[in-house]
Amino acid sequence: MAMTLFGLPTPLGVGIMLTSCVSGAQLSNYATFLTDRMMAPLSIDMTSISTATAVFVTPLLSLLLIGKRLPVDVKGMVSNILQIVISPVAAGLLLNRFLPRISGAIKPFLLPLSVLATSLSVGAPLAININSVLSPFGISVLLLVTLFHLLAFILGYAFTGVALRNEPEVKPLQRTLSCETGMQSSLLALVLANKFFQDPLVGVPPAISVVIMSLMGFSLVLIWAKKTV
Repeated sequence: MAMTLFGLPTPLGVGIMLTSCVSGAQLSNYATFLTDRMMAPLSIDMTSISTATAVFVTPLLSLLLIGKRLPVDVKGMVSNILQIVISPVAAGLLLNRFLPRISGAIKPFLLPLSVLATSLSVGAPLAININSVLSPFGISVLLLVTLFHLLAFILGYAFTGVALRNEPEVKPLQRTLSCETGMQSSLLALVLANKFFQDPLVGVPPAISVVIMSLMGFSLVLIWAKKTV
């Protein structure tokens, strides 16, 4: 639909579809912790399930939605997601459980390291394709990605309010589900775009998504945190 309505090149449309196929972002756990600390375990559980199922769901959705436009290496995607997502999470859990001193020693360095890695991962595809980003196509992608995340935040909040309206903690649940649906693992989409698609334009929508998702999510955190104080 995006490619038809906005006349986008196939690689940009593929990048948008790939962004929508990945799991929820681990960043949502931190956002939930800042607004509703008691809901953090629920957020972690949902992100964990989403991440685990992404090993198979993301490649299959990519094949169904993207395979009509470009060839998709399903086996390669499964292997890559296992390496990128599941293995580090499992290693972190084992390290924290059996070698807590080493885990505690490296924790202070993880936040600045993750910020640096994210900045480089986002900046590279945007810098390589700066002319495309600043073109009318780039503006269209920015609008589409913004609309995608905005609707995800709103619908997650609204549907939870309807489905769980009789729950005593409905507002915290709404905020938690909104973060889960609105914040996608766009960095994973960016890695898959760079790994499995030759055209660098495929990586532009996920890179834009990382920035937009973070700005939207933590703007909501600032608003909600004031209401929960």
